[in-house]
Amino acid sequence: MGLSTHVLDTMNGCPARGMSVELYSQKSDGGEYVLMKSFVLNSDGRNPEGLLVQHDQLKAGRYRLLFDVKEYFKQRGVELKEPTFLDKVNLDFGVAEPDQHYHVPLLVSPWSYSTYRGS
Repeated sequence: MGLSTHVLDTMNGCPARGMSVELYSQKSDGGEYVLMKSFVLNSDGRNPEGLLVQHDQLKAGRYRLLFDVKEYFKQRGVELKEPTFLDKVNLDFGVAEPDQHYHVPLLVSPWSYSTYRGS
């Protein structure tokens, strides 16, 4: 159970190694989002520490993953015109059943992205 993510670079057909990601949780009053952790994706495009939130610590509520797409592709040597089409991809999602696993993958290029609830 718990919360995880995985990022695939669809332009180059590989995991997004080196992309910076931040995880936030929304305060219970529905107010601002608070940074829980920041990390850099490993060679498999995943958090090097495994789960972002362990199963026994995941709570119902709203969360946000912020992926630094612009910097990742610039580091890969992709020539991007300014302003870039995508900068940081922000995914807001809800956890209604914290006893289940929530996997939030991102498939991304400099010009598009998609996500879904994985397993």
